[in-house]
Amino acid sequence: MSEHELSVATCPLNESQSVSVLTTNVPALTERRQFLRQRTSKIFDRHHERLAIVYVRQSSPHQVLEHRESRARQYALVDHAVDLGWPKDRVLVIDEDQGQSGKTADHRTGFQRLLAEVGMDHVGTVLGLELNRLARSSKDWHHLFELCAIFGTLLTDEDGVYDANDPNDRLILGLKGIMSEMELHTMRCRLERGKLNKAQRGELFHKVPLGYVKLPTGEVVLDPDEQARAVVQLVFDKFDEIGTLYGVFRYLIEHRIRLGMRIQDGPHRGQLEWRRPSLPTLNSLLHNPIYAGAYAYGRRPSAPRRKAAGRGQSGRRWLPISEWKVLLHNRLPAYMTWEQYLANQQRLQKNRSLPGSTGTPRRGAAMLTGLLMCGSCGRCLRSSYHSKSQATYSCERHLREDTQQVCHGLQATPIDELVTEQVLQAVEPAALQLSLKALAEVRQERDRLHRHWQQRLERARYESQRAERQYQAVEPENRLVVRTLEQRWEKALREQRELEDDYDRFLRELPPQLRDDERDRIVALSRDLPSLWHAPATTAVDRKEIVRLLIERVVAQVRPDSEHVAVTIHWQGGCTTSHQMIRPVRRYEQLRDYDQLMDQIAEWWREGTTAAQIAEKLNEEGFRTPKKRGEYTKALVQKMLSRRGFRRKTISQEQLGDNEWWLSDLADTLQVPVTKFRSWVARGWVNARKSAWHGQGQWIVWADNQERQRLLRLSAASKRGIVSYPTSWKTPKAKDDTKQ
Repeated sequence: MSEHELSVATCPLNESQSVSVLTTNVPALTERRQFLRQRTSKIFDRHHERLAIVYVRQSSPHQVLEHRESRARQYALVDHAVDLGWPKDRVLVIDEDQGQSGKTADHRTGFQRLLAEVGMDHVGTVLGLELNRLARSSKDWHHLFELCAIFGTLLTDEDGVYDANDPNDRLILGLKGIMSEMELHTMRCRLERGKLNKAQRGELFHKVPLGYVKLPTGEVVLDPDEQARAVVQLVFDKFDEIGTLYGVFRYLIEHRIRLGMRIQDGPHRGQLEWRRPSLPTLNSLLHNPIYAGAYAYGRRPSAPRRKAAGRGQSGRRWLPISEWKVLLHNRLPAYMTWEQYLANQQRLQKNRSLPGSTGTPRRGAAMLTGLLMCGSCGRCLRSSYHSKSQATYSCERHLREDTQQVCHGLQATPIDELVTEQVLQAVEPAALQLSLKALAEVRQERDRLHRHWQQRLERARYESQRAERQYQAVEPENRLVVRTLEQRWEKALREQRELEDDYDRFLRELPPQLRDDERDRIVALSRDLPSLWHAPATTAVDRKEIVRLLIERVVAQVRPDSEHVAVTIHWQGGCTTSHQMIRPVRRYEQLRDYDQLMDQIAEWWREGTTAAQIAEKLNEEGFRTPKKRGEYTKALVQKMLSRRGFRRKTISQEQLGDNEWWLSDLADTLQVPVTKFRSWVARGWVNARKSAWHGQGQWIVWADNQERQRLLRLSAASKRGIVSYPTSWKTPKAKDDTKQ
């Protein structure tokens, strides 16, 4: 503005002078435009032929509402573009990014539109109040002015016009981009340090979880509603009892218990609303240290490399307690102690299905899933099922590390039975105390549920009475209001009546006091723990939970060459006990006493003991079959002798005389099928006798050289359909000397 214009603008004007001022301002405006055009010699006709884009942005909704001067100055850039020579109808305003931060271009549709227009060679200049309005990220800023350099688009702000192809202007644009980004980081650091300083005093609260309220003074106190506090306390008590997050969730759903939450935003902010529990809500409740009276800040910082595009809250990760920025104990009212909070975190970690965690008890038959450790490598044995009732524990180290298998597993039934026996022996002395404690817990549980129902009824009665008072307070003639309040009253009465009916049904199912027969049944069951353990109503999950209360882990040392397994039980509290058990194995060679077993069988065989007698002796002396499917039988002994070759190689020469053969050996020598040879024996065409030891079912055939030639002729002539042979071929030669 010229000096003449300033003097006119600052002097008081009367009515006669107004015309002279208008006539004076017209040439002044023309002079200003000529001055701008001379000053901006970088603008050419080819720029005027294209659009001038005014980019308008403010960083937050608060700025859009409150910082109106900044918004007005940005929209006034349209007049600045006109002063630079663009027709007003060729000036495009892009203001879609109001309330969007300039730190990234991901969610700024207006900035993306600006880039698209420049890339299509539609833009002569881009105007911004300050160039940092365009982008506060060096990546986005350099992308824009490099694109402008390619298509010859100018960049304009209140300080001047810049050509991205001019070296001096590129230097200025680069410095402005750096300063803009640095300004963003400076503001962010200032805000973050302010937040951290307030957090270190324990006063920074964005939202408080259920069970707490934030007063206008900023102080956080327990929720004044008694039922809301009782439900929160119930969640922690049930988790301490049940031990799993999902178990607590099922309990709340089964008993129709709702969580009292304070509405955080909107017109009903601060009001108590009862909602159905959900797993994420319960998980957040159990992990929040505020319930232990501790103030914490920085538990879940943002990790940029894990952040997903389009998801503002993604990329955050939970940090361990040692890495929290602020942790102040005993700063808030608590529902539990800090030690109990740490125990809950440890239990939640163990419940996760991860390597090194025991996991939660499931419905499978394998009782030691997550507790059984390999004695060789120390890894947790994995349970797998061949059927619903048959499980196997196996070590997967060789599969995970791609190495040779050196660790072996075992069937679940034997070791589960061993641990069950030890658990029942451990709890048997305390059976009476367990029964008394069970009675007390049942009473406490019923008292708690009845108290919760009574609180719900009390709240329903209050709501109906409140609706009645509101209805009575309105003049009857004001029907517009009366009808609405009448509907609210009727709704409150209907909800109260439904709740009373539900409470009556609950009383029939669970009366406040235990009946005498229920009390006697609990005492009787506590005296017979094995029956209670194996009762159909006792589920696999129940058994596993009991085992985990008593046992920390079980270590099994399994050897591939032995059916004996060394088992060490590590009990809760640090005590350990050692045991030996017998596992089923696949082969006889895996038995620890295999050599001794076979030597004993051979010795008895040489003494003339039959297979049936050997089986009886083996059972009497405690020898076990590999798969533990039963006792030794005659057939098993015969199979063992046949596999080991005792009958043909070791003992055969003691039973055979001159020119005597085992039937199968002679059949192999003459290349005659064994079945055909046996039919000849049955018809009397061969000199044969049973072995000296009865019951073995083995034939000994006498055949000298002449007799073998006859059998060869008989075999050569034996064809399907031939039923008659020469008598000489069917008549065996008389034996010269047979060893009996």
